[in-house]
Amino acid sequence: MFKIVAFSLLITLTLALADEPHFGSARVVFQTNYGDVEFGFFPSVAPKTVEHIFKLVRLGGYNTNHFFRVDKGFVAQVADVRGGRTAPMNAEQRKEAEKTVIGEFSKVKHVRGILSMGRYDDPNSASSSFSILLGDAPHLDEKYAVFGKVIKGDETLRKLEELPTRKEGIFVMPVERITILSSYYYEVNSETCEEERSILRRRLAASAVEIERWRMKCFP
Repeated sequence: MFKIVAFSLLITLTLALADEPHFGSARVVFQTNYGDVEFGFFPSVAPKTVEHIFKLVRLGGYNTNHFFRVDKGFVAQVADVRGGRTAPMNAEQRKEAEKTVIGEFSKVKHVRGILSMGRYDDPNSASSSFSILLGDAPHLDEKYAVFGKVIKGDETLRKLEELPTRKEGIFVMPVERITILSSYYYEVNSETCEEERSILRRRLAASAVEIERWRMKCFP
């Protein structure tokens, strides 16, 4: 009897692992005023979505953007970069931000840490807003495009969940602005990854300070 149960559990675990999508080599870090959140992409699940979001990250599109929604146990949602940033966008950033992505819906479950695209009623209207799941949400499965998952930073997400909020329609929104000060990316397969990451961290930290100084001076 024990052998049968053990074998059954092994089969269940094997199937679960087989269903788990593989990460690509790129990693992205959002540096917020409450801590960092690092995530990876699922290019085999949502290739066009991953390409679009990663290009926006590389262009610095999410810098000075914010989380406009934090619903404890449900989602922390990043604003559309076209209206969520405090710094103005350059032509290349705006061109990419104005694109929409087809609805790449999959069998990947909406559980804590999953990255899922925001959209309107049109299934092909996803742009640059996306949610980080703060709990299991099976009602979103196969209706919203999953494209990645948080790797590090759950402690930051828990800080966000404890912030004061207000209700506005169907949205639960933070009272204080949760800013994505800056972002950076790296490749896990790069031999000089740690050195490049250290250099990029310092550069982006300096950029964040400069952007904030510019914002305070020109956009009070």
